[in-house]
Amino acid sequence: MGVSRKGKAPPGPSPVELTEAEWEIMKVVWEKQPCTAGTVQEELAATRDRAYSTVKTTMDRMVEKGFLRIEKIRNLQLFSSCVSAVEARHGEFRRMLQRAFDGALTPMMQFLIEHEGLSKDEAAQLRELIRKTEGKKDQT
Repeated sequence: MGVSRKGKAPPGPSPVELTEAEWEIMKVVWEKQPCTAGTVQEELAATRDRAYSTVKTTMDRMVEKGFLRIEKIRNLQLFSSCVSAVEARHGEFRRMLQRAFDGALTPMMQFLIEHEGLSKDEAAQLRELIRKTEGKKDQT
């Protein structure tokens, strides 16, 4: 029994795939950029005990992956994001959608509605989004 291709997410550029540790770092960088690894480590220390060396090594690897860039000012290394929060969320969503629903949006939406429950307000918001999307399609 095959999965219907209807409702499949359109293919796009290679999605950004961040590890859990990279997500934590990116959230701080998005908020504080440009920032040092020490700044990131201090922010993360509020919720998790991460050694500076661990944070710095992870951030250096993120530079190699193209997620972060470094600006060097004398002995100071300032990190900035090369990836937007939208790009990261898109990559995370596409990965989940592919794994859990073979890339199909309709079964995912059906699952959310049937198993996660929607409040009246959430259902109204979804109807409004669908209405806006249909209006955009009619204009093209």
